[in-house]
Amino acid sequence: MSIRNYTKLWLTVILTAALICLCSETALAGNTGAPNVETAKPELNPTSVKIGLFGIGLDTYWGQFPGLRQRLEGYLKTIETRLSSSQGCQVISAGLVDTVDKAREAARLFKARGVNIIFLYVSTYALSSTVLPVVQEVKVPVVVLNLQPAAAIDYKWFNSLGDRGKMTGEWLAFCQACSVPEIANVFSRSGIDFHLVTGTLDDSEAWKEIGEWVEAARVAEMLGQTTLGILGHYYSGMLDVYSDPTQLAASLGLHIEFLEMAELKVLRQKVTRKEIEAKIKEMQATFKILPECSPAEIERAARTACALDRLAAEKNLGCVAYYYEGTPGSEEEDIVTSMIAGNSLLTARHVPMAGEGELKNAVAMKIMDAFGAGGSFTEFYAMDFNEGVVLMGHDGPGHIVIAEGQPLLKPLGVFHGKPGRGLSIEMKVKNGPVTLLSVVQTRSGELKLLVAEGESVPGPILEIGNTNSRYKFPLGVKGFVEAWSKEGPAHHCAVGLGHIASKIQKLAAILGLKFSRVC
Repeated sequence: MSIRNYTKLWLTVILTAALICLCSETALAGNTGAPNVETAKPELNPTSVKIGLFGIGLDTYWGQFPGLRQRLEGYLKTIETRLSSSQGCQVISAGLVDTVDKAREAARLFKARGVNIIFLYVSTYALSSTVLPVVQEVKVPVVVLNLQPAAAIDYKWFNSLGDRGKMTGEWLAFCQACSVPEIANVFSRSGIDFHLVTGTLDDSEAWKEIGEWVEAARVAEMLGQTTLGILGHYYSGMLDVYSDPTQLAASLGLHIEFLEMAELKVLRQKVTRKEIEAKIKEMQATFKILPECSPAEIERAARTACALDRLAAEKNLGCVAYYYEGTPGSEEEDIVTSMIAGNSLLTARHVPMAGEGELKNAVAMKIMDAFGAGGSFTEFYAMDFNEGVVLMGHDGPGHIVIAEGQPLLKPLGVFHGKPGRGLSIEMKVKNGPVTLLSVVQTRSGELKLLVAEGESVPGPILEIGNTNSRYKFPLGVKGFVEAWSKEGPAHHCAVGLGHIASKIQKLAAILGLKFSRVC
């Protein structure tokens, strides 16, 4: 490859990195105001992830091939710059590691800085002895970057160099793939899981995959900082939703907080008139409140919403699974029958609320929300074989930021299968690509992330005051329902915007969970 071509490559890489820095979106903390449901999109959680980056090379080469080391360090710097432009990402670089001593220094650096994931750039052939000490000591997921500086060597230019020393040095700058089998062999024999990205330094597909690893690592870190609140108890008799909180804490790093309904009752009693009025304004800005919603019901929902806000803030809740009934006419029953509006507002502010005590689905909703996809509580409603769609939805809260149009606030004279009456949310998920996620407890007691990709399509829904939408899947109605059910999920799942199965698969790999995709 000519010097001119290399100059063009470097300019392309630098300009691309600069453009990414300029265009990267700013991660926002949860907005406490009412979202504009016509234009708002789910925001990425601002949790930062620490990335350990190092390149590898062979110190013997540096004296033999002048300029090779500096050139490879330039490639490594390009990767560092581009990674640093990723949202919610902090890069800790150990530079080019070419001896065992430097590998040990890199391990000490990464441990001291608490990196969440390691990216290993294979810059040329290098000994596996300069890799193993780092990964063995730090014990975090590792992604091997097998990225050439260009798609191919310019053979005509290369062979015209005449100097075999220069030719060999040029070849070694393209020798990334040489070390990959050696590293894979050593990792395999050492019991170390690893992941591989192959391409070129300016390969958009490779960088898309790298970006997904960064996102997955950020979501894994966020889960480790999340408090899952459990308010009340399971819906009695739903055996599929029963799960082991200890398993969720151990597998995902969650903190589990058991919440008292009596505590929510006390918080509700402390709500002021000013708070209620502000919450009603928020509800009016967020929902299309139907005329048949009485002022008394609106105020009741607003009071409970204020209490839920206080509970979430005081307990630093990241997601909540809830269900309660209370006795007829009790204050507890008054609370639980007026929670839907407040729960929906909290869900839109990154505190997903999962009904019927479904802990696993609260986690599924949190994962979807953390990826910026939303994450609304849903289940199968009906099959439409004429249109080839599956109707899915649920009563209770919805992720209103991913609604198609403005969500409706409707009064219900009865909550089906539950006591009482009150206001409910009716909404459809935005038309376009969607992903379903279920956190599944398997027969062997392990956790599995189950996904399916489909499309939210326009058309009539059941106007019963619930969240419900029409979905098409590549497998068709019968094929999808059967394939999904055979994976053994609970009857609830989370739905979010976009096709993000590949990101969830990477999250499962980082967390050490099983993963299944039906379509």
